[in-house]
Amino acid sequence: MSNAILYNQDFWQWTKQQAECLRQGKWAELDVENLVEELETLGRSEEKEIGSYLQVLLMHLLKYQYQPERRSRSWDNTISNCRDKIQDCLEDTPSLQRFLIDSEWVKKYYRRAIRDAAKETQKPLEIFPIECPYTIAQILDPNSPKSNP
Repeated sequence: MSNAILYNQDFWQWTKQQAECLRQGKWAELDVENLVEELETLGRSEEKEIGSYLQVLLMHLLKYQYQPERRSRSWDNTISNCRDKIQDCLEDTPSLQRFLIDSEWVKKYYRRAIRDAAKETQKPLEIFPIECPYTIAQILDPNSPKSNP
């Protein structure tokens, strides 16, 4: 069965076959086109993973700040867990740090967090700051009192 067919019909088997070709140095048998695609996809998925945790964390920080009467242990746990997950991502892949210092990248996830916070708090979108009111240090600080600006 050709690499392209195997890739489309049995992805798991394709990955095993490609790994074996790499181990044995069978370069001519590698499915280079699909390997490149999968590697690029893997990189994008790590970026999206840390972005997803950042979005949830920012949403909860906003809820914590703008709906203090509803603060709960669940919110505290979500904030802590998201911080831990972001730290785990950074420990596993230190180069992801570059996204957290990219203001446009952070802004993308902050905008989504505002949208989600407005829905969950049932407060108007306009009450939330247009720009992220938290520094990355505040966002990630596990000892921060929920990163009040």
